[in-house]
Amino acid sequence: MVEAVLIDLFSLPANMQNNFQDLLCTTLGTIQECSSITAPPVYVMCSQTEWGERNDEQELLPALKDFQALKKSLEVVRALTTASALYTIKQRLDEKDSSTIKIILPAFRRDLMKVYIAQLFTAVYQFEFEDLHMASDCNNLLIAEPQPEGQTLSTCDVELITSEIQIYLQSLPNLKGELTILRSSLIPDGIFLHGFTTRTGGISYIPTLSSCNLFSSYKRRDPQAVVKENLRRLANAAGFNLETFHRVKVDHGNAVCIMGKTEPDSYDGIVTNLKGVTIAAPGADCIPVLFADPVRKVCGAAHSGWKGTLLGVSMATVNAMVSEYGCNVKDILVVLGPSVGPCCYKLPQESAKEFHRIDPKCVRLFDSENPYIDLRRATRILLETGGILPENIQDDSVTDQNQNITFCTACHPDKFYSHFRDGTNFGTQIGFISLKD
Repeated sequence: MVEAVLIDLFSLPANMQNNFQDLLCTTLGTIQECSSITAPPVYVMCSQTEWGERNDEQELLPALKDFQALKKSLEVVRALTTASALYTIKQRLDEKDSSTIKIILPAFRRDLMKVYIAQLFTAVYQFEFEDLHMASDCNNLLIAEPQPEGQTLSTCDVELITSEIQIYLQSLPNLKGELTILRSSLIPDGIFLHGFTTRTGGISYIPTLSSCNLFSSYKRRDPQAVVKENLRRLANAAGFNLETFHRVKVDHGNAVCIMGKTEPDSYDGIVTNLKGVTIAAPGADCIPVLFADPVRKVCGAAHSGWKGTLLGVSMATVNAMVSEYGCNVKDILVVLGPSVGPCCYKLPQESAKEFHRIDPKCVRLFDSENPYIDLRRATRILLETGGILPENIQDDSVTDQNQNITFCTACHPDKFYSHFRDGTNFGTQIGFISLKD
């Protein structure tokens, strides 16, 4: 069932503008007739330039008095660009947790609108399209009928739309304060550029994703365009080149990518000795782990969740540095970033047994149905067993809390995202590192 209706009147040609009121009245009449019980929210999208002198809905929609059922649920959104108007409407939809949207628009706008939607929305949303002049059949509002596809947009048209979206998103203010990057004193600043992000300083507005979310997926409401803008702001603040940025392709395993060689389809570790190439691993409870060898000038990053920890992804990353670049394991520095702590994280008994085998101290309340798990302790033990020096590992065992960067993500909702705490529509922070030029 349609949860919201969007009427696109943004770029009406002159001949349609003359019939603007008739078109709109017909469309609103159809919506009201089909919504006798509960009228869905209706958003009328139009150009601020075309309607700039009309600042009141009663002037813009003089016939609104005839549609009392829609009056309270209708909002006119004026903007200078389609990107701005559509993003504003997206915010309204997200406030209501709406996912199924009917778009009524001129036929010539359909292919354009699909490009905007592809960049500003995710697969969480479902869209139905109806031509503006066809808005006369009640059933069309609820069941989309097949419409002939228009001509494919040119590459230039798509690039113009992409540029419009980027310019608009870049104009938005930071949310939740300035962008903050945590850095470890263990990694030499003269050789490496590195850091761990927090949730502040981006433009993501959905509460569980606000504000510097750095991952988009088909299950979440934050689109790739917003994530790219957050990443652009991070790159500017941190000082790395976004064009040479690479992050792991998470599979919760122990595969490692060697930069410069054939890239695996998925991997949770990545290593390089290339200067100016920034590599990164995500984390939202899972541990973003950074590796640095100041002697051989090699760095690495790994995503270590509970599965990856048990599979030894951290030592797999170390071993790749040793085998590919001749690193000495005793020279490698390892820093564990913000992640869910043993104070909060639980796993079923069967999974907990695997951590208990690493060390009983990795599990608290072992006899319970869902014991508490210490991913960090398990990671440290596996690293030390593999030859990493204890003093070359930074985690939550740091006694000076001013130097601690391995915070519990679940315990600090103001600073970090947490899947464990926030559920499916959660945000993601990253750990990143590169060799300075």
